[in-house]
Amino acid sequence: MSELTLYLAPGTCAMAVRIALVEAGAPHRVKRLDLAAGEQRTPEYLAINPKGRVPALVTEQGVLTETPALLLYVAQRFPEAKLAPLEDPFLLARMQEVHSFLASTVHVAHAHGRRGSRWADEAQAIAAMLAKMPQNMREGFDQIERHYLTGPWVLGERFSLADIYLFVVASWLESDGVAIDEFPGVADHYRRMQARPAVQEALAV
Repeated sequence: MSELTLYLAPGTCAMAVRIALVEAGAPHRVKRLDLAAGEQRTPEYLAINPKGRVPALVTEQGVLTETPALLLYVAQRFPEAKLAPLEDPFLLARMQEVHSFLASTVHVAHAHGRRGSRWADEAQAIAAMLAKMPQNMREGFDQIERHYLTGPWVLGERFSLADIYLFVVASWLESDGVAIDEFPGVADHYRRMQARPAVQEALAV
């Protein structure tokens, strides 16, 4: 089996893909990008991912990008790891529902506090997005706490990719001005994830 190459930056959503690869026992290499130094905008990296973002996963068939897509690819390529309920259409859709919410709502709220210039040019507008960001993060995690954590794991008793993705996004809360303990279920889930050997190995990049 060909080795995969994952381009990532610590602290980003790309870490979810790294954790999934380790959980799956997938042979892979890690290429770490220094976003502050602008390595994601070099011609060499733009030839891999023209969007200039992470993650990017180089496979023998081509390059894949976007965290939800890469997570499902890992689950389908390494089905013996049982990282996704591939045999259950409803549970698989539920997992993808959580991934979509994290990517399209929670991650965007987080980005408003970091990269407001994507959406506005005026300093006042960017400052307003930054000020609103903690409230939006709280509202997103309130939805997760009340509707998406149905047991010890997102899918109840079954560990899945959704737990990995949630763990990485929850790691942003403190820097976003939100105490994770405001959400007891999320906080408990986060600590349970921290104890997983694969998580500890994956984060040591």
